[in-house]
Amino acid sequence: MSDDAFHLTPHDVRAQEFQRTMRGFDPVQVESFKDRLADEVERLIRERVLLEERLRGMVEQLRAFRDRERAMNDALIAAQQLRDDIQAQAGREAEILVREAETEARAIQEKALQEAAMVRRSTEGARRQFSAYLAGFRALLHRQLTELEGLEDGVQAAQEADGDVAEPAGGGEPA
Repeated sequence: MSDDAFHLTPHDVRAQEFQRTMRGFDPVQVESFKDRLADEVERLIRERVLLEERLRGMVEQLRAFRDRERAMNDALIAAQQLRDDIQAQAGREAEILVREAETEARAIQEKALQEAAMVRRSTEGARRQFSAYLAGFRALLHRQLTELEGLEDGVQAAQEADGDVAEPAGGGEPA
């Protein structure tokens, strides 16, 4: 018989032989007990096999759950990183858009200032031209008036020289 009861098999129990003594146990009872003990060991071995299979299944399930948990944690971390990356990218793009808008606004403002200066220059030029036109027209009118006065003086002088002191057609004094 084996010293270690955990390694005892049903075959070991059934094959075990005992020495016969004169005052020994009833052989029928011993055989019956050996059969019952062998059956119980057999049942325990089957139960142990089933439990070991269940344990392996549970260990495998646990491993799968841990793998899923790790995968979900990795996915969560990746999603958080993606969110952070997207926010950072959006921030960079917003900064770029703001800089572009500011640059465009400065360009529009500069263009408007240039156009306003051009309009001022054009307006000033037009004013100068108009002032020059008025001065020229005034000078022309002044020359024409001077010539007209000269003609009137010439006509009056001619009339006085002819002795004909008639009054002008307008009925008043010459201007």
